[in-house]
Amino acid sequence: MTDGPDPQAVPAPPRARWWASRWVVVPGGIAAVVVGWNLHVAASAGGVVEGRVVDAAGRPVPGAQVLLFERSFVVSNESQRTTADAEGRFRFTGNASHAVQLQAVAGALRSDRVLLRLWFRAQDRRMEEPLRLPAAAS
Repeated sequence: MTDGPDPQAVPAPPRARWWASRWVVVPGGIAAVVVGWNLHVAASAGGVVEGRVVDAAGRPVPGAQVLLFERSFVVSNESQRTTADAEGRFRFTGNASHAVQLQAVAGALRSDRVLLRLWFRAQDRRMEEPLRLPAAAS
């Protein structure tokens, strides 16, 4: 009589874990990223661009005109125009481009054109920095 396992016994084959193999995990991970990105794009593709217009001292500029230019390889064409509200806020809707420039105009004052790069067409975006008009020459 012997104690312990039989040395002549063949060990049982390991259980197949096909779901944990790289042939399933890698494509499954890629598919999950693609689905997640497409859900993000679908939820954020309203074409809304928002921001503020301020003067050189940082005060809001109500009534300033804000121009949205769509960039192509060669030129930038004005595609929309809106007016800033009493707090200097503006909002564009229906932007279908992925690369736009914004510029504020109040009387003879013009801000620099600001390039706003988007990750995808019609991405909703709120500008982090306001459009800043220069100080009036005296």
